[in-house]
Amino acid sequence: MMSDANEETLVLDKRQEKTPMFVYVVASLSAVGGLLFGYDTGVVSGAMILLRDYFNLDSTMQGVVVSVTIIAAWVTCLCAGHLSDRYGRKFVIISASIVFSIGSVLMGISANIGMLLAGRVIVGMGIGLASMCVPMYIAEISPQDIRGTLVTINNCAITLGQFIASLVDGAFSTDHVNGWRYMLGIAAVPAIIQLVGFIFMPESPRWLISKGRYDAALDVLRRTRGPNSNYEAEFETIKSNCLEVDREKENETASIIRQVLRNSSLRTALIVGCSLQAIQQLSGINTVMYYSATIIEMSGVKDKSKVIWLSAATSGMNCICSFIGLIFVERVGRRKLLLTSLVGVILSLTVLGISFQLADTYSPALTYQDTSTVGSVCHTFSSCAGCIDNSACGYCYTEYQNGTLDGTCLKRNATYQILSDGGLCDNGNLPPHVTWTYEWCPTKYSWITFLGLMLYLFFFAPGMGCMPWTINSEIYPLWARGTCYSIATSTNWLCNFVISLTFLDLMQAITKYGAFYFYDSLAVIGFVWLFLMLPETKGVSLEDVEGLFNHPWWKDATTSTEKKTVQYVHIRGINRAFAAEDSDEDS
Repeated sequence: MMSDANEETLVLDKRQEKTPMFVYVVASLSAVGGLLFGYDTGVVSGAMILLRDYFNLDSTMQGVVVSVTIIAAWVTCLCAGHLSDRYGRKFVIISASIVFSIGSVLMGISANIGMLLAGRVIVGMGIGLASMCVPMYIAEISPQDIRGTLVTINNCAITLGQFIASLVDGAFSTDHVNGWRYMLGIAAVPAIIQLVGFIFMPESPRWLISKGRYDAALDVLRRTRGPNSNYEAEFETIKSNCLEVDREKENETASIIRQVLRNSSLRTALIVGCSLQAIQQLSGINTVMYYSATIIEMSGVKDKSKVIWLSAATSGMNCICSFIGLIFVERVGRRKLLLTSLVGVILSLTVLGISFQLADTYSPALTYQDTSTVGSVCHTFSSCAGCIDNSACGYCYTEYQNGTLDGTCLKRNATYQILSDGGLCDNGNLPPHVTWTYEWCPTKYSWITFLGLMLYLFFFAPGMGCMPWTINSEIYPLWARGTCYSIATSTNWLCNFVISLTFLDLMQAITKYGAFYFYDSLAVIGFVWLFLMLPETKGVSLEDVEGLFNHPWWKDATTSTEKKTVQYVHIRGINRAFAAEDSDEDS
């Protein structure tokens, strides 16, 4: 029997070579939604350097500019599942493109902070629609044998969008007045490309079948599987499955949630899925992606253009390593890749914390007290670190050719934070050797901060960046996959919102290094939790994966006494399953 299976598998492999190019075009065009998601995540990092000065934003308002997009995406994501079920996946993706285009243009022409925030909210709505619907659409349009590869294109597109954003930031970084307008507004270009292209793309065949539009579904399957493939049998399988789900499960989301909570193994799967998304955010990834330029600047790099280009290098590392993850996901497995990634993240956060602690410990001493600060809190500090940690003060210093510094602590201007209130730095046109700063101190440890950022993304991208999305697509049964995936995704956005909104204020409250040590501790807790709870899904069929949560957590996640593989081959319209049992010993 195994020889027959091998022979039929060879036939299947030959059929894989004939996969129509059209399905790759559809998946790539769909992944533009992921690219837009990544672009907005990345572009705000460099744009914030310029926005902060243009709109005179304090740390709280900087957090608001970032987080309103995230909260809009979170709310919209919760509605996206219902909209895609009612109106179709194609309709929602086209709507996301339109919404994103409008928001990008509005941000680019913003005349005040209100317009900017409105544009950020609208863009967030587009991201919320796309982040929920695009992976689902790609999965439903793809042939089974290459579905994982095509779905992963969306994850890679996110990191590619972040890298492109960093290059755009660098290109416009020298325009300190209007550079941010181009950075934010140019996102409308790929959104319009997706909008126009998607008008000619097919609807999901699964959605068409669920609505009884069988002829249209057959046509889509023929175009995406090839006219010589046995797409009619796949159609019958999907149709039969949809009819069975309709008979056994109610369509209302509330009913599905109740059924999930009543099933102990599925309830555990949902807890693990949401934990993966929460730990991804709580380990600080979007403090790095949204504020990488700000973090680099806080480490003591004062040239704004250099700051933005260094931020671009971190985005490049993230993009490259996300593609490297594709190589190892099937070789080492999801669990090992994710846990190894998380260990690297913990070490990298420690390096970041140490870099800022060193900068604080060896902060430049104040060489004189300016008379304009007499009687104020700014007159009480003896070092740059103490000065900038107070929201009312900033550090003004002169740097001489021999590298020595002559600095003092001055009051911030209540209206324009880019100026001091009295003293040498109360003029907007400072000479090149005089610098005013209220968020960082000159330090020789900037390179350690940059190294920490690069290490963080090197470890994060292949595992913690992709695996939460991959694993969440595998651990739920078909009838509950959309609802559970939506809940897990909304958990990601909610944690993203909390972290991005509080990051700058947290650094002020518990110091910069204290904030990174805090994220470090959350990552350690996350590692322990996932080590105990996360099973390996590699080599387990979707039909069997729910069983991974039927056993005690201390056995499932840390030991593997038996692996079961079910290989489905499709020959002459007949679905046959060949199960192979093999045992291996894990210490």
